[in-house]
Amino acid sequence: MSTTDGQETDAARLHEALTDKLAGDGVLDEPGWRKAVSTVPRHRFVPGFYLPADGRDGQGLTVWEPVTAELDHDRWLAAAYSDTTLITQFDGDEPNWKQPAVQHGGAPTSSSTLPSLVVRMWADADVQEGHTVLEIGTGTGYSTALACERLGSAAVTSIEVDPHRLEQAANALYDSGYTPTLAVADGLYGYWPEARFDRIVAACSFRAVPPALPAQARPGGKILLTLSGWLYGYARVLLSVNSDGTAEGRLLGRTVSFMAARTHTAPAFGNPAHWAAGLPETGRAARHAPERITAATEEAFHLRFLAQCAVPDAQMVTVGEVVHLVDTVTGSAATLTPDGSAWVVREGGPIRLWERIENVLTEYDAAGRPGPERFTLHVHGDGQHLRHPQMRELSLPKP
Repeated sequence: MSTTDGQETDAARLHEALTDKLAGDGVLDEPGWRKAVSTVPRHRFVPGFYLPADGRDGQGLTVWEPVTAELDHDRWLAAAYSDTTLITQFDGDEPNWKQPAVQHGGAPTSSSTLPSLVVRMWADADVQEGHTVLEIGTGTGYSTALACERLGSAAVTSIEVDPHRLEQAANALYDSGYTPTLAVADGLYGYWPEARFDRIVAACSFRAVPPALPAQARPGGKILLTLSGWLYGYARVLLSVNSDGTAEGRLLGRTVSFMAARTHTAPAFGNPAHWAAGLPETGRAARHAPERITAATEEAFHLRFLAQCAVPDAQMVTVGEVVHLVDTVTGSAATLTPDGSAWVVREGGPIRLWERIENVLTEYDAAGRPGPERFTLHVHGDGQHLRHPQMRELSLPKP
């Protein structure tokens, strides 16, 4: 047996094991998606990616090690067929995979999403044979290939804002026999040349629903989006589009986060100490502790999304023990400083940032701490509103 034959045998074995794992986890209950996962070779779509090293560097930054078939074939292939997100790009800079370098820190800007989530997104969008779909965020092309295998290439349109990413994805797709419509385009504006679509699914997150998307969906069509914001709260919503172009739908359960659409990323705000210097010297006792929205729990993850609906332009950072809130749009700021078992709040500017968040938390508690599925999002010409029968209406920022 040649080396190449042995490598293909290893790939087939690992591919089958991943398929069996996802099936055992209940991800592939629909036969069509099981066939797609068992057919599409993920390793062809991830020629290079980064994995975190065991320790951090001297500055406390994550050390990301490049992984390719040439550097370590076994490690590359095992990771390609793991149910793991594989980072393929940092800070918008395309790596030189012929001579990749170790990466220290940085913000991931492209990845191959873990296969279980890819399948869940397509399934949650209720994608069925005969549907035409628009995928926002081609990335490596693996998710696109699954949709092509399930629906046929003619039914799939996929757009990507990064031309280098799209070129690599296109090569992998075409080499694997898939020929969807591909375009370099900003997901904020969808893709009119192929509209209208039965389903629109985004593999990035938006601060609010881009108005072009309901307009590009057929009446009765569905849009699956991840919504995020500058407090890094996330929610998923499945919208049904009405004949008048409005849309509505419930938030979905399960914690999911995607990289933000590049035009929706948070602006830099400088040194938080400069913002804190302009606040009143005395403060008040906080009604709610910041852990309500910062803890590593499902509830805090959900609450962070509700909080950012109340203060959509706020950002949060912790320096030492002090939590800073900064709003670059209105010039408002707040700090929360621990005082024994309590917290002291200082606020300044036209918006009392923490007070607004406290009001949401108080209403949330009074409503019985409802989960995401109890909230509905309504998208219409007057705005985008999140509603719960026992809480005041929250608005998403203007897209």
